[in-house]
Amino acid sequence: EVQLVESGGGLVQAGASLRLSCAASGFSLVDYAIGWFRQAPGKEREGVACTSSEEGTTVYADSVTGRFSMISDNAKNTVYLQMDSLKPEDTAVYYCAAAPTIPTLVPDLYDYWGQGTMVTVSS
Repeated sequence: EVQLVESGGGLVQAGASLRLSCAASGFSLVDYAIGWFRQAPGKEREGVACTSSEEGTTVYADSVTGRFSMISDNAKNTVYLQMDSLKPEDTAVYYCAAAPTIPTLVPDLYDYWGQGTMVTVSS
């Protein structure tokens, strides 16, 4: 069974850092494009970052470039989202997802999703 499990969310103050984890089971992350997405209350789900070990590329949304980084640990079959200099507008439920395609920030192209982890950034 394919499964993605996110963890690491929480409540932090603006300027702080958090590291989210996405642990995969039932498939190997190296064979898929992995994306991080977020959805704030009342807003559509948006792509934050995506990566592909096979393609050797990582793409970031403009809103997080320079503050967020994706890190892959293939031995643990886990992908991390390191989030630095957090802002109140980063508050959202964060999801990881997997797709058998090139890395993309388009949510509809992803087949497998985790349950999400909440990140709240206070001002």
